Amino acid sequence: MESKRVLCSSCDIYCQVQVDVEDGRVFRVKALDPRPLRSNICMKGVHAPSGFAHPDRVLHPLKRAGARGEGRWRRVTWDEALDEIAERLRSVVDRHGPESLAVATSQWNTQTENGAGRRFMNLLGAPNWISGVALCAGNTAAVNRMVYGWFPYPDYPRTRCIVLFGHNPRKHSWTPVYNAIRAAQRNGAKLIVLDPRRSENAELADIWLPLRAGTDAAMCFGWLKVILDEGLYDRDFAARWTAGFDAFRRRVDEFPLERVAAITGCDPERIAAAARLYATSTPGVIPWTPITDQQRNSTSAIRLHCALRALTGSLDVPGGELMHGFHPDIVSESELELHEALGAEQKAKQLGADTHPAFTYRGMEKLGEPARRVWGHEYPNIVSGCYMANPTETFRAMATGEPYPVKAFFTLGNNTLMGFANMQRIHEGLLNQDLVVAVEHLRTPTAQLADFVLPGDAWTERACLSDGFGWTAIHRPSQQALAPAGECRPVYDFWRGLAVRFGFGEHFPWETVEEMLDHRVAKLGMTFAEFAERHPYHMGEPGFRKYERTGFATPSGKVELVSSVLEGLGFDPLPYWREEPAAGPEYPLRLFTGLRDDPFFQTGHRHIEALRRRCPEPRMFITAADAAGAGIEDGGWAEVSTRQGGCLMRVSVRDDMPDGLVRVPHGWWLPERPEGDGGLSGAWDHADAQLCADDPDFLDAEQGIPHLKGIPCAVRPAAA
Repeated sequence: MESKRVLCSSCDIYCQVQVDVEDGRVFRVKALDPRPLRSNICMKGVHAPSGFAHPDRVLHPLKRAGARGEGRWRRVTWDEALDEIAERLRSVVDRHGPESLAVATSQWNTQTENGAGRRFMNLLGAPNWISGVALCAGNTAAVNRMVYGWFPYPDYPRTRCIVLFGHNPRKHSWTPVYNAIRAAQRNGAKLIVLDPRRSENAELADIWLPLRAGTDAAMCFGWLKVILDEGLYDRDFAARWTAGFDAFRRRVDEFPLERVAAITGCDPERIAAAARLYATSTPGVIPWTPITDQQRNSTSAIRLHCALRALTGSLDVPGGELMHGFHPDIVSESELELHEALGAEQKAKQLGADTHPAFTYRGMEKLGEPARRVWGHEYPNIVSGCYMANPTETFRAMATGEPYPVKAFFTLGNNTLMGFANMQRIHEGLLNQDLVVAVEHLRTPTAQLADFVLPGDAWTERACLSDGFGWTAIHRPSQQALAPAGECRPVYDFWRGLAVRFGFGEHFPWETVEEMLDHRVAKLGMTFAEFAERHPYHMGEPGFRKYERTGFATPSGKVELVSSVLEGLGFDPLPYWREEPAAGPEYPLRLFTGLRDDPFFQTGHRHIEALRRRCPEPRMFITAADAAGAGIEDGGWAEVSTRQGGCLMRVSVRDDMPDGLVRVPHGWWLPERPEGDGGLSGAWDHADAQLCADDPDFLDAEQGIPHLKGIPCAVRPAAA
């Protein structure tokens, strides 16, 4: 039996695990360290090999042989597929320009393609790259850069306080974060949880604030009001290292606790107690949360998180949140992406740049010189989220041709149809394409609408290098445990194959992923194979308070409480609160979408029998009172509807939910249901993406991301 140290990418945490291989197959996946609170592995990683061996896995390139969605395919070779894809893409580009290509990827791909996708697009002149990180960490990274030039990472082992805004890490979901929080609590750290539901972490918290869904920004204003009024902030830091403190304080003064309590539904004394606990238990951490990413006040709430860190002395200090920057001796994906190769004219065409520019090239433009000054590189693409097109505007262009046609679409490990708001428009846009290519493991609902489905490799089958998506300077290698099944290939091969066919071969001198990885670690004086054998992880000394030597990577060189970047883009330079969309009698409840079931990640894993047994059907959470009011029963079927659409869910009556709120899970489809009947394997029955609107009432103004935490909804009985 042979053992390899491998990064599990069954979710985007990338736990380092041991893969034992015997007779050419994975015998076992286990944690490298089995001790309690150190065992970073979950059920998804343990059972992943059975998913990779599933009989429905795509093992060979497929070309559509019938109408889109009809389910008829013809096997082709890789060369045949790449030749025709290149020919058809060239035709689209010749007719409509390189901006007519849009690409959607997942974090699974951005960690494995070594910058190749953006490199190809930038050489081609194609600015319209989108990803789920637009509403999950990538957008947070971009907004953090506007405030202080980097996206800091929590120092859990040394922190004195942890604040979870709706985030609920569990043993089988964000496992290392769950373990880090429990270990920190054992070491004396305080835990504050803000969550409408009495979550698992809320039950373990020192203070739990059951705020109304979608009111994170208002709660932050309340905390800052207490902290500033009571002098619980670092006055010296505020005077020396912030820009716009006085104006910021005047904005905070617009939020007395009585107003904040009315908005959030929390007791004002409890709000004040939580603010004091955080401010006096420094350094503390406010870990990234997908909840705050997905609200109509997301930009303001993220900026207010930044202000809380900075003003309480928790920024770039031991036990606080560290600004890593780049590893000095390992080539970053940001450098490999060649953003400088994309001309200004093409950058200006990026969809969403005019309407919602925050994480576009236009939004990041004024941060380029400061980034070069502080971090040594003009384009820090942290969590791949700093130079994106806006997803809503991209799908609109795909569907309508406005403001210009998008006619070729590549989706890589993304299941795009179900990954964003307004699934109905995404579907229309996919059907309107001249070319759709999917790189996948299964024929997902999105892949069912493709012209070509190409077989991607699995995380047991590839060599890989992780740096936390550019978030940290900690690099962890993944050793290849098995040869790829069938004709499965790394996604790097797809991009390089296209690049060579487009005449960009000189910019892709590395013929294989292994050669690319050798290039990335060459400064360390070893091959990647040697690096992976010697180093479970590699990082230099992190350093603290680096801003005292370099300033912050912002135009002012300070923490911009008043944002010069947003002001230059025509937005309010101060954080603000925008009232929630009104609910009427037709939609009396509020919908909180995005709940992750432990056995699954995003839209994946529902084909794995051992995981599906644990959660065989999509379940909505609702209180007994609301269920009775809607005429539904625990265990029965119900339709959840919004003005955007509806879907079917099994009812789960819970006493940990607040009245008035319904939670639905994310990403449900039924892989066992055959394709070709128009139902997209159950996606039209169960996918939450068809509930979520993307019109201006439900979008954050600066980012253009959808409000998913508090949508007016209704629930009614449904037949099974």
